[in-house]
Amino acid sequence: MRRDDYIESVLRHKHALIFAGGIATAIIGKKILESEIVKDACTKGMASVLSAKKDAEECFQDIRDDAEDMVVDANAEVKKQIYIEEEEEEEEEAEKEAEKQTGRRRRK
Repeated sequence: MRRDDYIESVLRHKHALIFAGGIATAIIGKKILESEIVKDACTKGMASVLSAKKDAEECFQDIRDDAEDMVVDANAEVKKQIYIEEEEEEEEEAEKEAEKQTGRRRRK
């Protein structure tokens, strides 16, 4: 059988070759995945991912805490300003009342 004839006969059974190639790939893949080197690499990779997840959660919690502190501080500042404004208004009213009282006393 010549080389060209051999190639033509192989190409006629192309689907069988693809099937056989799939089986060979599955067997080789199984052997690779069961090896200790791959298991160690996967374990280290998973540990890195979990560590990164933990760090991200801590960072997110820090950001959340800072944001909550900012909200509390802003609310305290607003309340302080309202309190100061109320005190100023009360002082102004007290001064007006005092002026009215002194004005009445002068008239008499």
